[in-house]
Amino acid sequence: MKSPLRIFIEVSMKELVRGFRRQRIRWRNAFLLGSIMTTIVVLLHTPTFSIFSDDEETESSSSSSSLPIYLNGSLHLNIQIVSEAKVESFPSLTTTPVVKMNSSSEFKRVDEGTSLPRKRRIRKRRKKTRDDLILTDPPPAPRHVLSSSERGALSLPPKEALAFAKLEIQRAPEVVNDTELFGPVFRNLSIFKRSYELMELILKVYIYPDGEKPIFHQPHLNGIYASEGWFMKLMESNTQFVTKNPEKAHLFYMPYSVKQLQHAIFVPGSHNIKPLSIFLRDYVNMLSIKYPFWNRSHGSDHFLVACHDWGPYTVSEHAELRQNTIKALCNADLSDGIFVPGRDVSLPETSIRNAGRPLRNIGNGNRVSQRPILAFFAGNLHGRVRPQLLKYWRNKDDDMKIYGPLPHNVARKMTYVQHMKSSKYCLCPMGYEVNSPRIVEAIYYECVPVIIADNFVLPFTEVLDWSAFSVVVPEKDIPRLKERLLEIPMRRYLKMQSNVKMVQKHFLWSPKPRRYDVFHMILHSIWFNLLHQNQTSNHVPSFRQHP
Repeated sequence: MKSPLRIFIEVSMKELVRGFRRQRIRWRNAFLLGSIMTTIVVLLHTPTFSIFSDDEETESSSSSSSLPIYLNGSLHLNIQIVSEAKVESFPSLTTTPVVKMNSSSEFKRVDEGTSLPRKRRIRKRRKKTRDDLILTDPPPAPRHVLSSSERGALSLPPKEALAFAKLEIQRAPEVVNDTELFGPVFRNLSIFKRSYELMELILKVYIYPDGEKPIFHQPHLNGIYASEGWFMKLMESNTQFVTKNPEKAHLFYMPYSVKQLQHAIFVPGSHNIKPLSIFLRDYVNMLSIKYPFWNRSHGSDHFLVACHDWGPYTVSEHAELRQNTIKALCNADLSDGIFVPGRDVSLPETSIRNAGRPLRNIGNGNRVSQRPILAFFAGNLHGRVRPQLLKYWRNKDDDMKIYGPLPHNVARKMTYVQHMKSSKYCLCPMGYEVNSPRIVEAIYYECVPVIIADNFVLPFTEVLDWSAFSVVVPEKDIPRLKERLLEIPMRRYLKMQSNVKMVQKHFLWSPKPRRYDVFHMILHSIWFNLLHQNQTSNHVPSFRQHP
């Protein structure tokens, strides 16, 4: 039995043919009717609209797998007919249908699982990933219940409080399996842990308000000398350690920037930095006249933080500033006679590219299996060591990727950062001065740093055991550099590389300081050396644990 729709189509076609014979054609009606009929024909052969077809067509559709449909002879649709027409009866699809088009305007319905030419595959949208190092929140520190002696120490005068802290550190209880700290990277975890706790409990710092910007109170937060600026920024905004009452202070901070001092006073091309030293001499003299605190200790409880290469040389015009003050310096060079281990602090040189996001573009190093390069270095040929490194190793060995400035043809294939992430060892030779930002960069990218700088005191050496996560090579051994690296057993390398990951947290700047980050590590080293000034000698005091 014919459906009403089929009868309507046949009657309409007969009327259209009669109109053609009588040559009385209403073209608008003919065009409209043709469009309607074309649409109906398409719907009749679409599974979701098979409700309009009669019983005979439904039966025939179940027996045929596909029906070709030609529209005006130009478009070929090959649509697979599903046996069950209603939408409700369709099974859930596990793969999304994909439509492809070839040069003959042929559309075919295929499954995603079908192998397609590489150029024709639909690319999945990649989720945008932040290029910042994401720091997970540390587990909450166990609540420390103050002992009666600790409560009493809070009311002690500064000198007596320091004596109490020193005695408590000597009697530090043994720490095992700490949840926040990784023992193997420390000289003595028990001593560090106790010293850090007492710093949080006792230490108060007074910041001198004197001095005008930009030299004072205006941190420089970008570039390779950013450590001094970031410390100033975070110290001046701190509420835990900073006190407004200098009578309660254990330390006095002179908040100036050598980088800003260079911009403000140094005359380019003069090769004379003595005016910088004279400026600081006059500044210290002003403090000693205005306040009683400098003369009381002759500057031994005062400290400065300077990462610029000229930092050590800007204190030469004031004897007490040079001999007594605690100096946190990136240029921690023993050969100059200015840096004194046990009193002064080696400051890590960190290169910050984005002051608003200091954790950007760092971290996420490759696995060991994805580090085919044995050793890598690229940089300007400053100082005495780097030319020697290139003399013996540039273009001499495929395992040793040693360059001057990274060539453009090499950088197009693999960037500087990708080289570090793909290397087992990252070479950190000194430049004009002993310090180098490459040491911290290597730690950021989980590459074992190889320090080549005689007379360099490594950062936080008071508490960190650098032999656990780095290699120190004397300058005289540069010709044997590959041999020295290959002598390291794979088991030891794997342990060092794992330790690099664990020590990384102690070298990270964050807009909101975290416990044990680089800001707190710098402050702790200053605090630690203040307590042990009477142990000052020509060697760094050792606090290794005894088995």
